[in-house]
Amino acid sequence: MANPGSLYVTMQPQPGLSLEQFHEWYNNEHGPTRLKLSQIFTNGLRYRATDGQEPEFLAAYDVTSMSHLETETYTSLRAERSPREAETIGQVDVKRHFWDRVLSKQSPLFIPIEQLTDEEAEGLTLVAVQLTPKEADNSVEAIQKWYGEEHMDMLSKVPGWLRSRLFKTSSLEKGEPTRFIALHDYAKTNGLGGAEYQAAISTPRTKELYAKYATMSSRRIYSLFYIFGQASRDLHNLSQLPQDSISSTFKSPDGKTFTTNSPSPVIESYITTPDGLTIPYRLEGNPDPKAPTVAFCNSLLTSLHMWDRFIDIFKAKRPQYRILRYDFRGRHSIPPPPQTSTLDVLADDISNLLTALRLPKLDILIGVSLGGATTLKFALKYPEKLEKFIACDFNAVSSPANTTAWKERIAVAETPLEDGSVGIKKLAGLTVERWFHPDTMQKQDTVAWIQDMVAANDIEGFRYGCQALWDFDMTAQMKECVVPGLFVVGEGDARGALVKAMDGFKGQLGQAGAHLAIVPGTGHLPMCEDPEGFWAAVEKNL
Repeated sequence: MANPGSLYVTMQPQPGLSLEQFHEWYNNEHGPTRLKLSQIFTNGLRYRATDGQEPEFLAAYDVTSMSHLETETYTSLRAERSPREAETIGQVDVKRHFWDRVLSKQSPLFIPIEQLTDEEAEGLTLVAVQLTPKEADNSVEAIQKWYGEEHMDMLSKVPGWLRSRLFKTSSLEKGEPTRFIALHDYAKTNGLGGAEYQAAISTPRTKELYAKYATMSSRRIYSLFYIFGQASRDLHNLSQLPQDSISSTFKSPDGKTFTTNSPSPVIESYITTPDGLTIPYRLEGNPDPKAPTVAFCNSLLTSLHMWDRFIDIFKAKRPQYRILRYDFRGRHSIPPPPQTSTLDVLADDISNLLTALRLPKLDILIGVSLGGATTLKFALKYPEKLEKFIACDFNAVSSPANTTAWKERIAVAETPLEDGSVGIKKLAGLTVERWFHPDTMQKQDTVAWIQDMVAANDIEGFRYGCQALWDFDMTAQMKECVVPGLFVVGEGDARGALVKAMDGFKGQLGQAGAHLAIVPGTGHLPMCEDPEGFWAAVEKNL
């Protein structure tokens, strides 16, 4: 039986630890590691005291069942902490408390805090009141009845009240006497101290409770300043770390998370989708938490690094943007059990990534090839999460011939070669030759760069991933698109056939159609073949 509760952690950094280093560690390593355990933690909220008392910082995590905190899944987090975490924890005065939930009452207007945007949630007030039962035999029962029968109802009349919850010392705190903590959530603007609040704490029953049954051991007031998702995203505090210091670069023990501020802030980590797939991502650019975000979808068989050369230009030309890249499902692995990719699933992956990063909306989404088709599908499926898009070198509808071609490519990729390797290396050479303009094929560094990228794709992931291109047709939906878009194509893609195809369906987008920009002297990946030419094609839309 589930016994929900709270992991409640107060923290006071010692004088030798900078707040930027403290926050960067907690926001990018400690908190997201816990939020990745969605079966245990439903949220993670950080507060800062507004009452002038210490400890100044509080982290509160809602726990689905307190028994989970005794499992190896959770205890291993402490046992296998990184050297950075061990060192940082040594410079913070930490007190951890486990609380079992007893009672809860919330306003009809209450929305779970983790479902709010950062802007909506910032500044929410938390009042934390700890009560110690007196020695009377029925003190514990009296405290619970007072909260359930009177006090929460009285507090609900206070302007700005959102929720009250009563917790008691968890059964995990073996040998500890029973104590209570009440957590009261209020809007940023509230009636604390006003007439309704004074009435709630001045009733005859309240006075009797404190006289006979309970002692208020502490009352703290906090303001919410950070909400965790499962994905690390704090570029701001990372950007404040000295670039030449040891603290400016971190790599997790499992190698899946990397952060650095040398020479500029970058976060590389991953999310886990609802079907169990790991999706790596890279976040960089403007470190302002409120900066607009542009995201990039790579093509099938390539990685997020196919955008490297273009992003060097983009960062210089548009420094106001935060930049998000990720690897498609199929690049590294497939979920267990195997699931065939579809455009719907790929659009959902973007949505899940944005949720994990707590990004309510992208300013721009840019995709190429399968990434271009995914970009259009995302605009159709999640218009509320996208301001505008650029879809490159793709088709709005697949054909039987296309499906046959992909099946043949799977066969090539899986065929053993005479040298003992597998055919994905052969497929890489054939693919790059098919993709690139003849002029690009003379650029050996570009050819080798993309060829190596294609050859490194997981073969089984390719088998399931390419099926997103087998059977789809978005042409009927395109008229319904409410997100403005730009279409871009390399002049020589499919020897010019894709230019004709995209020119044929560009007018079907929304009410006004889309403009088609053509990048001369390029083929299927114009942003790789001629980054400057691609910038010239898209800059007015950025």
